[in-house]
Amino acid sequence: MNYSQFLNMVPEATLMLALILVFIADFALHKSERKTFVLGVLTGALLLCQLVPCVLSQPAEAFGGLYVTSSIVNVMKTILTAGTFIVVLMAQAWIQGADDQSSNRKYSGEFYMLVLSTLLGMYMMMSAGNFLLFFLGLEMASVPMACLVAFDKKKKNSAEGAAKYILMATFSSGVMLFGISFIYAATGTLYFDDVAAVITVTPLTILGLVFFFSGLGFKISLVPFHFWTADTYQGAPTPVTGYLSVVSKGAAALTLAIILMKVFAPLVEYWNVLLYIVIVLSITVANLFAIRQSELKRFMAFSSISQAGYIMLAVIGADGQMSLTALTFYVLVYVAANMAVFTVISAVEENGGNTQMSAYNGLYQTNPKLAFLMTLALFSLAGIPPFAGMFSKFFVFMAGVSGHNEAPFWPYFVVFIALVNTVISLYYYLLIVKAMYITKTESPLPAFKNGKCINASLAICTLGIVLIGICSCIYQWIFNAAAM
Repeated sequence: MNYSQFLNMVPEATLMLALILVFIADFALHKSERKTFVLGVLTGALLLCQLVPCVLSQPAEAFGGLYVTSSIVNVMKTILTAGTFIVVLMAQAWIQGADDQSSNRKYSGEFYMLVLSTLLGMYMMMSAGNFLLFFLGLEMASVPMACLVAFDKKKKNSAEGAAKYILMATFSSGVMLFGISFIYAATGTLYFDDVAAVITVTPLTILGLVFFFSGLGFKISLVPFHFWTADTYQGAPTPVTGYLSVVSKGAAALTLAIILMKVFAPLVEYWNVLLYIVIVLSITVANLFAIRQSELKRFMAFSSISQAGYIMLAVIGADGQMSLTALTFYVLVYVAANMAVFTVISAVEENGGNTQMSAYNGLYQTNPKLAFLMTLALFSLAGIPPFAGMFSKFFVFMAGVSGHNEAPFWPYFVVFIALVNTVISLYYYLLIVKAMYITKTESPLPAFKNGKCINASLAICTLGIVLIGICSCIYQWIFNAAAM
């Protein structure tokens, strides 16, 4: 075997090195609060260093096409690595534990290793050139994620959320593998390029497409594959919920888009119909259920299902470059806005609050800066100008209708439904703003000061919310990388 081919896998190799360093440091350091701090700093520093190979890596191929990466994949790796860095910052207060009875401090090394392992699986999944490597990467990302969801062992909801996640993940993986076997039976190969060259419209390939789409639909939390989402988001520790809602979703969404547009291009008429149905259901059903929620993490779970529908809206366009650009840009903005919301939730939770919406009543009276940053993030998620969320929604709407000159009705109809649902989403996001600024309470959450890591996380996210939309060079960078 020519081991020099590993040099073409620079992001994966450097991330694996980071994982090994954290593993060694966990054994070498004494079990104390100092160890927790050092491991957090080490992991954060390694993730920052990881951004360099992600940004500078060139399109490459290794092991006969088993591993294939491209410029747009490297851009997404950069975005997800930055999102993981924010998660590590946000998790510091939770890991150190404000309560002496907390057991999280004892297992801080395991937390960081699981996070890095999950990110490595996402890297492999996005860079796969073969259905087998894609499946292995998906499982490498899913199994550690289940461990992260169950990390808070003293809470029953955490174990329940992890059980639902792993059971649904196992079932969806089985369905996906069943679909891949159909594709292999019809084409005689598992390599993406080879499948794209010989695949034709037959009942076997259509069934394989449907099963494959269903498996990834679970990962992205698209309706009707979303039933695990609310319970898992509620049960998982808040930093893990943030990680699950943005980083995992972004990797799966880009992978699905690339495979649909490249591998299943001859079946575009069929998977477009699937996307039309799933997008409309995801955006509409999630918005209606979000209005009924009083628990904030369940609320954000249905918000993430709706956002998943908006992300996939870009894929129905006929212009591949614009679709990949809009999808990637949306994920970038979504990382900034959603992580800001979960950072505020984590800060409130660590300072005597809870995740009920009523805990935010009158928050502006005692913690005005935190309430203001939460409002900015919610406005961005709702797509209110001039924040980055408005630009991301505009780009996915434009991408959704691009290139449809012959039969424009259905893409325009789906985009119209998405526009209507944007108004609905504004209503339920404003419910939190109303609680913070308008709802009166005799005992609002006392004033508190955040740690440096929480403040750094909020600062990064706020800069993203304000600047990403107006810095056109960011969109141009992604657009150039998305050239197919």
